[in-house]
Amino acid sequence: MSVPQTFSPIGRGLRGALPWLVPALILLGWQAGSELGWIRATVLPAPTDVALAGWQLLLSGELLRNVEVSAWRAGVGFAIGGGIGFGLGLLNGLSDLSEKLLDTSLQMVRNVPHLALIPLVILWFGIGEEAKLFLVALGSFFPIYVNTMHGVRSVDPHLIEMAEAYGMKRGMLIRRVILPGALPSIFVGLRYGLGITWLTLIVAETLSATSGIGYMAMNAREFLLVNVVVFAILIYAALGKLADSATRLLERACLSWNPVYRRP
Repeated sequence: MSVPQTFSPIGRGLRGALPWLVPALILLGWQAGSELGWIRATVLPAPTDVALAGWQLLLSGELLRNVEVSAWRAGVGFAIGGGIGFGLGLLNGLSDLSEKLLDTSLQMVRNVPHLALIPLVILWFGIGEEAKLFLVALGSFFPIYVNTMHGVRSVDPHLIEMAEAYGMKRGMLIRRVILPGALPSIFVGLRYGLGITWLTLIVAETLSATSGIGYMAMNAREFLLVNVVVFAILIYAALGKLADSATRLLERACLSWNPVYRRP
């Protein structure tokens, strides 16, 4: 019989701080390199200079305004692309006919880099919000589609046969057996899709944007404000990490019945 592990509050605190050890060491090394003159300010400003630039942007209100715009674009684009990807992944995972009709075409489109479509997207939608949302939606679509279909197809067929033997209807079978069994793979797609969302948004917001974090970075580039450009990149990284952490919390909540996702 296994003995459950127990952790003291100090042990839990150290365990929670461990993932931040490497970033903290990088920041310390970066600051030290800047202070010693090993890293030129025109190449990579010191973390203190970057933090000061961020503080000034926060006080002016520019930072919150641009973060709000970028978060809206990421959220709406991800919701559109992810929702369509989830629906088609579920459909093609459940139906052999649908998979034969649609999957080959979708896989062909998937192998075209979506950022390579930027000139065509500009011709279609111009340089407004529609173009940015389309690119973000397209980038987030395929990770969720592929992982949803894989998750549905990977559900243990013996469980499905057992549920059908007990007379479970199709709708209940999907809700009670197939979707729970596919959730681990779906959440992998969500996390990967969120990463692609922010990556796409970085590029999309540098194309004739008038607001957003990418616009803030491009505007700073025009005035050679390297500290603001670096700060904008760090904001993208922080927002991506925040979205990923929220997804992991949701994953643990939805998969609390699965021993793999239980933490001591």
